[in-house]
Amino acid sequence: MDPYSIFADIIAGRAPASRVYEDDDVLAFMDIRPLTPGHLLVVPKIPARDLGELDPEIGGKLFKVAQRLAAALRASEVACDGVNFFLADGVTAGQEVFHVHLHVIPRTPGDGFGLRARPRTPPRADLDYLAGSIRGALDRGPR
Repeated sequence: MDPYSIFADIIAGRAPASRVYEDDDVLAFMDIRPLTPGHLLVVPKIPARDLGELDPEIGGKLFKVAQRLAAALRASEVACDGVNFFLADGVTAGQEVFHVHLHVIPRTPGDGFGLRARPRTPPRADLDYLAGSIRGALDRGPR
C-alpha cells in the first residue's frame, strides 16, 4: 500500500483505525506502531504532503486537538506524566508518510523513548546571523 494513501483510507473509513477524536477538519487515532502506550496521531482530513501545503488554520487546529488529547491521556488509564508532540516535515526530518501528521506521545518514567542529541552552544554572532537570515525569509514570505 502506498504510504500516502494510508491516512486517506483511514479518514474515508476504508481502513481500520482506533479512532479517538474526529471533527470536520481533523482525525485522531491510535498509532499502530506506538513508541509508548497511548501514542496517537492527529491528521488533517484534507491531505497536505508537508507543512508548506498545510492550511495554517488547520495546522493550528491540529495542535489545539493535540493539547486536548494530551490532557485526556493524563486523565485516562494511560496516566502519563508528560507528553511529547512530534511532527516530521521532510525526509531529512524523518517523515515517512507524506500526509502531515502530529504524533502525541505519552511519557512515563523509564518508558525508553527519548530524543538523543548533543546540543552545542555556538557563538552569539552565529546565532544573530542565522536569526537575521530567518527574519529575512519571513519578510519575503513563502516560496
